[in-house]
Amino acid sequence: MTDATQQFFISYAGPDRPWAEWVGWHLEQAGHQVVLDVWDWRAGDNFVHHMDQALERADAVVALFSKSYFAPERWTDDEWTAAVARRDRVIPLALEPITTADVPPLLAAKLRKDLHGLDETTALATLREAVNGGARPTSPPPFPGTTPADDSAAVSHGTKPRLPSTTGQPDVWNVRRRNPDFSGREAEIAQLRDGLLSGQQAVVRALHGMGGVGKTQIVLEYAHRFAGQYDVVWWVDAEQDDQLPVHYTELADRLGIAKPEAGSEHNARALLQHLRTEQRWLLILDNAENREQIDPWLPEGSGHVVITSRNPDWRGIAHQTGLDVFSRADSVSYLRTQIPSITSEEADLLARDVGDLPLALAQAVGVIGSGMTIDRYLQLLTTNTARILEEGDAPGYPAPLAAAVGIATTGLESDHPEAAALLRLGAFFGPDPIPTSWLESARSRLSTIPGDPGDLMWPHAALQPLSRYGLARLDHETFQIHRLTQAVLRDHTGPEEAGKIRRDVATVLSSIDPGNLEVPDAWPAWAALASHLIAHHAVLADRPELRPILLKTALFLIRSGQPRSALSLTTSLRKVWASELGEDHPDTLSCTQYLGHATADVGDVVGALPFVEDTLVRRRRVLGDDHPDTLHSANDLAATTSRLGKYAEARAMYEDTLRRRQHILGDDHPHTLQSAHSLAATLHNLGDLDEARRMDENTLRRRRHILGDDHPDTLQSAHSHAMSLRAIDETMQARRMHEDTLRRRQHILGDDHPDTLESAHVLAITLHNLGDIEQARCMDENTLRRRRHILGDDHPDTLRSAHSLAMALNAARNHAEARRMHEDTLRRQRHILGDDHPHTLESANSLAIALNHARNHAEAHRMHEDTLRRRQRVLGDDHHDTLESAHNLAVTLHNLRRYPEAAQLLEEVRNRLRLTLGDDHTQTVTATESLAHTWTAMGKRFAAQRLLTGQRKQAKRRLDRKKKRR
Repeated sequence: MTDATQQFFISYAGPDRPWAEWVGWHLEQAGHQVVLDVWDWRAGDNFVHHMDQALERADAVVALFSKSYFAPERWTDDEWTAAVARRDRVIPLALEPITTADVPPLLAAKLRKDLHGLDETTALATLREAVNGGARPTSPPPFPGTTPADDSAAVSHGTKPRLPSTTGQPDVWNVRRRNPDFSGREAEIAQLRDGLLSGQQAVVRALHGMGGVGKTQIVLEYAHRFAGQYDVVWWVDAEQDDQLPVHYTELADRLGIAKPEAGSEHNARALLQHLRTEQRWLLILDNAENREQIDPWLPEGSGHVVITSRNPDWRGIAHQTGLDVFSRADSVSYLRTQIPSITSEEADLLARDVGDLPLALAQAVGVIGSGMTIDRYLQLLTTNTARILEEGDAPGYPAPLAAAVGIATTGLESDHPEAAALLRLGAFFGPDPIPTSWLESARSRLSTIPGDPGDLMWPHAALQPLSRYGLARLDHETFQIHRLTQAVLRDHTGPEEAGKIRRDVATVLSSIDPGNLEVPDAWPAWAALASHLIAHHAVLADRPELRPILLKTALFLIRSGQPRSALSLTTSLRKVWASELGEDHPDTLSCTQYLGHATADVGDVVGALPFVEDTLVRRRRVLGDDHPDTLHSANDLAATTSRLGKYAEARAMYEDTLRRRQHILGDDHPHTLQSAHSLAATLHNLGDLDEARRMDENTLRRRRHILGDDHPDTLQSAHSHAMSLRAIDETMQARRMHEDTLRRRQHILGDDHPDTLESAHVLAITLHNLGDIEQARCMDENTLRRRRHILGDDHPDTLRSAHSLAMALNAARNHAEARRMHEDTLRRQRHILGDDHPHTLESANSLAIALNHARNHAEAHRMHEDTLRRRQRVLGDDHHDTLESAHNLAVTLHNLRRYPEAAQLLEEVRNRLRLTLGDDHTQTVTATESLAHTWTAMGKRFAAQRLLTGQRKQAKRRLDRKKKRR
C-alpha cells in the first residue's frame, strides 16, 4: 500500500471480528505492522495495559464503524474507546450504512471511508486510500471489479480471511435464521473462533453446559458471523446419534457426491472421505450426548467441527469448553435492550433472581413484554416458580425451562434413581456449590438416598449422570444445581417427600464443623456453609439440631463484615424462636444479642439499643449478673452507648464489666481483653490520652502473646494503639503502625472488610496530619467509594470518610468542593446521629473552618460558638476537641478584627492545653502561634516575639531529647 512502514491498531466491536481480520491481513501484506487483540494478546493478559501500550505505540488507529461499535453500553463502558477517539490520527472505515446521528460527537467530525457494498478489489483499494491518503493516478485506473485481489502474498495468520461483505452465506448452508436478540458472549465467541483456528487438521470443539445456558445460540451466532469464511456450513441435530448417517447423506446430496441407491451409511462415509480433502467447511453437531456414538462420525481434514452438549465428557475427541450463565453485566445489558423501560436496578434484581440463565432471561422478557409488571413477575418467580417458568416465548430455545427440567428429570429417574434422589436432595440446599464431603460424612443417616452406604465411589459415581443430563455442574469436590432448576424441582416435590428431604438437609448441615469462626482462615468454610443455611433458613429455623450452627453462622457474618446478611438472618430467626421457644430461651437471647450487633453494624445504632438493653435485662434475671453471657450483653450495652457518643456513661459500664471479667475469667481471657480494649478506646474519646495509651499497650502486648500478631483482635489493639500515639503527637510512629496494621488487615480480612476500611480511613487522617495531603486525599477517595458501596451513603462510617475527604480537599485549597461536602455530611449526621453527637460536632467544626476559608467570618463565628457550647456540655471544658473549637472560635474573632476577645480566649486555650497535653503538643504549639499572631495585630510585637522565641527554644530542647533517646 505504501513504502513507508506504519504501525496500526485496529479498534472494532466483537461482532465485526471478520472485518478486523480482513483489514489486519491486508495491512500486514502491505508491509505494515498491525496490533489486533485476537492475534497478539492471550487469554488472561491485562487488557487495559495492552490497550494503553497499543494506543501509545500506534501511528494510527483504524476504527471499524458499525452499529455494534457504537452500541450505547459499549461506548459508555469501554473507556478506551474515548481514548481511541482522541487520537490525532484515526482512520474510520464504515462496515455498514452509518448516519451522523449514530456516531458520538467525539468521532462525528472524522472523515470516513465506506467498505460496505463493495467487492473485494474495490474494498482493498478503498482501504489503501484510507491508509495512504488520496493521490492522482499516473496511469489509467483499472475497471472496478475486474482485477482480483492479489492472493500470492505470504500468509501471516493462518488461512487468509475473506472480505465479509462479498461472500454472504456459502452456497451449501442449512443454518436457521439468526437470533436478532442475541447479545453478549463476545469472549466465548472469540474463544471458539481462536480454538477453531488453532490447528491445520480438522479441529473439534465441544461446547458443554446445562440446559438453557445458550450453547446453541452461541454456535448459531458464530455460524452467521463467520459464514463468509466457509464454503460449507451444515447444521446437524445430533440428539439422536443413530440419525447421523441420514443427516450426513443430506449434506452429501447438496455437495453432489451422494448416490441415492447406495444408502445413507455409504453416503455418510463418502461425505467423510470428501471432507478429508476439502477446506473451509464447518460442521455443527447440536445437542450431541453420547461421545462413543459420535466419535466414528467425526470428519478429518482442514475444516471445523463444533459440538454442543449437556454432557461435559468429550475427552479424547474434542477440545472442551464449559459454558456458564451470563455475566451479570451481559444479563443487565440484554434486559435493558429488550425491555427499554426497565431500570438498571430492576434489571440487576431480575437477573439475580433468575440466576443469569439466558433461557430464563428470554422467558422473562417474553412474559414482561406481554404486559406483566416486573414486580409481579419477581413475586411469581418466588411463589410459583415452576408455573411462571412454563410461560414466556424464548426464540431459539426448544422448550421453556420448566419443561426442559421436567423432561431431563424424568429420564434421570428412569435410568439413574440414585442420581435422581441426589438431585432432589440438592434442590433443597442453596444454589451455591455443595461439597461432596458433606454428603460423605452424613451418608449413613440420609433416609431419602437409596444405594449402598458403604460404596467407596459414593457420591462421585452417583452424581455423574446429573452432569450428563445437564442438571448439575460437577467439579472435583462439589456439585451445583442452578437456582431455577432447584425451584422447579421443589415445586414438583410433594409435601411429605419434601419434609423427609429437609430432614436430610438438616442432618447434613448440622454435622458440619467449619472451624473456629474467630479465625479468618476458617471463613471460606463458614461462607460455604452460610450460603446454604441462609438460602432456606426460614424453613430450617424450626429444626432443633440446626439452632447452634445457625447462631454461629450469624456470628460469622458479623465477624466477617457482612452485617446486612446477619441482620436478615437474625431478624427471621428471632421471630420464629421467640414464638416457639420463648423470649427467655438461651437461643432466643443469643439471637437477639446478634440482632443488636447487626443492627448497629449497618449503622442503626439507635435501633440496636432496645435489643441490647432487653437482652441484658433478661440475662441478668435468668442467668445472673456475673454469667459470661450476661457480661457479653453488659459489654454490648457499653459499646452501643459509646457509639451513641455518650462516652462518660460507657466508661462506667466498661469499668464494671472489666472488673467482673477479670475476677471471673482472668486477666488474659479474650473477653476480658476485649473489655480492656473497649475501655481504652472510650478513655481516648474522653480525652484521657495517657491512660488510653497505657491500656492499649498492655492489651496489645497480651493479645500478641495469647492470640498471635495477625489475629483480628490483636490487629484491633494495634489500630487503637496507633490512634493513641497520633493523639499524643507521636505521628510518625503512628503512621508506621497504621501502615503495618492496614497491610495485615488487607491480607487477612480483605480490602473491603469494615476493619480494613477503618485502618485505611485513619491512616489517611494521619497522612493529612503529616502534610501528605495528596496521598491522604487519594486514600480518602478510595475508602469513601468502598464504604458507600458496602455500607451505604448514610452509614456513620461512610460519613466519617466523607468528612475526612472534605478536610483533605480543604487542605488542597479546593474550598468550594470541601464546603459542599461538609454541608452534606453535617446534614446527614444531624439526621442520623443527632445534633450533639461528637462526630456531628466534628463536622460542624470543620464546616465552620471551611466558612472561614471562604471569608464568611460571621457565619463561621456563629457555628464555632454553637459547636463550642455543645462540646463543652458533651465532652467537658478541657477535652482536646473542646479546646480545638475554642481555638477556632478565637481565630474567627481575629478574622473579624475583634483582637482583644481573640487574645483573651487564646490565652485561656493555651493554658488549658499546656496542662492537658503539654507544651510540646502540636495543638499547644498552634495555639501559641495564633496568640502571637493576634498580639502582633494588637501592636504587642515584642511580647509576641518573646512568646515565639520561647516556643522555638522549647522545640529545640524537645528535639535534642529525642536525639538522645535514639
